[in-house]
Amino acid sequence: MSHFVLFPQLSHAVEWLKGHSNIIIQYGWNIVAAIILFYIGKLVSRLISGGLHKLLIKRKVDTTIVHFFTALVRYITLAFAVVAALGRLGIETSSIIAVIGAAGLAVGLALQSSLANFAAGVLLVSLRPFRASDTIQVGAVTGTVQQVHIFSTTLLTADNKEVVIPNGKIIADNIINYSRHTHRRIDLVIGVGYQSRIADVKTVIQNVIEHDPHIDRGRGVTVRLGELGASSLNFYVRVWIRNADYWNTYFDLLENIKEALDANAIDIPYPQMDIRVQQVVGALNTASVERMAS
Repeated sequence: MSHFVLFPQLSHAVEWLKGHSNIIIQYGWNIVAAIILFYIGKLVSRLISGGLHKLLIKRKVDTTIVHFFTALVRYITLAFAVVAALGRLGIETSSIIAVIGAAGLAVGLALQSSLANFAAGVLLVSLRPFRASDTIQVGAVTGTVQQVHIFSTTLLTADNKEVVIPNGKIIADNIINYSRHTHRRIDLVIGVGYQSRIADVKTVIQNVIEHDPHIDRGRGVTVRLGELGASSLNFYVRVWIRNADYWNTYFDLLENIKEALDANAIDIPYPQMDIRVQQVVGALNTASVERMAS
């Protein structure tokens, strides 16, 4: 009692705790229960998203759709967990939802680009202009699709650079998918000298094409004179190959055509300029003498 006499504030605090112990225990339990609910909701969100991921992968759904929907389900489940935890604390969730709605409107106006990226992500997953592991070009960026996230898409370039592009920019730009079809066409322009015979050049190039095992000759082969250039006859060479063999066949064709043209003494010209100098020195000297005499 002496301590309480010396410290009256402490005495009042103890008396208040005794008088409100039931309320303190109740609110303390509510706080603990809210924390437990939140962590349970977090665990459930992981379990649901993980189970959905395994189910979609087992059914061989495209991984872009898998990552997108599992992330969406995880965030929605977490939102429900937060609302449940706040409700356990005695906070009126209906008013919270109304406040969240109003705040969401304000945030939505402030973050229009982010919401546009989210909507674009939904369109990309729905329309599926590309899938994971497809090689695509968006604007000036070309790479292999790694993942389609809620707000952005990750590409891996040929030189191993990771590029993150906002989904809104992808939807607004042209998308070139190099992997959608099994075959692609190689287009080459081969220039030879004007003294070359057209039939000879076509025969040499066609022989090279015939000996390349990767070219699909069933889809058609084009070797035609396409342009009378400033210093060369330009032949258009077009062949079809499988996507996986594109670059190897492209380089092989260039090398083999060059060697075949050299072996057949067919000249590959380079830009050059002919300069003609006229002998005008004598005429200039005569004109100078006449001016001096006058």
